[in-house]
Amino acid sequence: MSIQSINPATEEVLKTFEPFSEAQIEQALSETRQAFLGWRNTSFAERSVLFHRLASYLREHKEELGRLATLEMGKPLAEAVAEAEKCALNCDFYADNAEKFLADEPVTTNATSSYVEYRPLGVVLALMPWNYPFWQVFRFAAPALMAGNTAILKHASNVSMCALEIERVFQECGFPRGIFRTVLVPGAETGRLIADKRIAAVTLTGSDIAGVAVASASGRALKKNVLELGGSDAFIVLEDADLDAAAQVAARARFQNTGQSCIAAKRFIVVESVAASFEKKFVEATRQLKVGDPFNSATQIGPMARGDLREKLAKQVAETVKMGGRVLLGGKPLEGKGYFYEPTIISDVTTEMPLFRQETFGPAAAVIHARDTEHAIELANDSDFGLGGNLWTRDIERARALARQIESGAVFINSMTASDPRLPFGGIKRSGYGRELAAFGIREFVNIQTVWIGPAVSPQPTKVAAE
Repeated sequence: MSIQSINPATEEVLKTFEPFSEAQIEQALSETRQAFLGWRNTSFAERSVLFHRLASYLREHKEELGRLATLEMGKPLAEAVAEAEKCALNCDFYADNAEKFLADEPVTTNATSSYVEYRPLGVVLALMPWNYPFWQVFRFAAPALMAGNTAILKHASNVSMCALEIERVFQECGFPRGIFRTVLVPGAETGRLIADKRIAAVTLTGSDIAGVAVASASGRALKKNVLELGGSDAFIVLEDADLDAAAQVAARARFQNTGQSCIAAKRFIVVESVAASFEKKFVEATRQLKVGDPFNSATQIGPMARGDLREKLAKQVAETVKMGGRVLLGGKPLEGKGYFYEPTIISDVTTEMPLFRQETFGPAAAVIHARDTEHAIELANDSDFGLGGNLWTRDIERARALARQIESGAVFINSMTASDPRLPFGGIKRSGYGRELAAFGIREFVNIQTVWIGPAVSPQPTKVAAE
């Protein structure tokens, strides 16, 4: 069965690909494994030169890379260009910091010498989603490859043009052949790739359902895996919040990337005493967002990436309204060509409704009223997911204490959730496990190896005796 790239703004078929043959898959596996045997012995300095070169290339070609992402998955062009810039930032970050993050660590024991070192694992299989077709890949690739691993990318099928372009960019920037390969295969091939002995570890960014399948396959093969899965992030607004700022950020936090983000705010949990005021401001801010051609510089919300995704969102909204949700704005697909959906805000959402209980991946926000702060935290934690979250209050010390009660991998106070190379990124519960970014991310795909050198000597004193 062929693989198609479709322009979601026009529904035009951009390109049709034949899935890789057995011979092509074998070649990719063989190349990346063989390349690893040499790449692992290169110095951090050598790898750093290549990644700085890659970062420069991404910045110099950000417009054309952005246009490709917009063409293939529909995000507004300004956001797509910014995505390419962020990829460059990540490449520079790990080029500058990988050696420090993975430096040998001496440990005093009864050995003549003992230390911990961090060695690469081998070929890492990356299963990546379409919503940030460049960032999701470079978020993984920069640390994994700077650590000395090589990679095979199986990207989402609807962004195959981006997937092939990423491989080409690595080659263009002078990376040895086989360091990074893309394979175009359907999702059904994933299990077979995971089981192959040349694959050392697996990383997935995707849905919780996909996470279960990948974790199961990785477990059968006894291979390390990192899962960054879905989210249903809470955006908590307390009674003392700056409502003007909260509403403006709420519009960005929900509708950036047309609402198609794991860490987008999705459940807006507002204390009742300020709910009406916040809703009014939130609607006003959202109403200002321009929907349309993603190549138009004024557009802030483009089409959803696929027709089936729009249908799923429409069903979630319709069922929520049928169960008592109140439409404040939008509420339906837009007519005409393209997978457009109105920016939507639904209030009076309760815990049994789809917009609360399920992950929503598109431009629809659920507003939930909380009796008080304690109830707001309870509602925030009443989710199968635990990726990120937002908390709005003027009392920062109170916010610090409340953040400890929120069950998520990140809490952003008086701001929107965002990934940053300097901070670890990942979730708990059905949002997955493991971490990307920062020192934590680069240590996910290494062998933490103990080295003990004899002969044994008398143990070092653990403390100095009192004089």
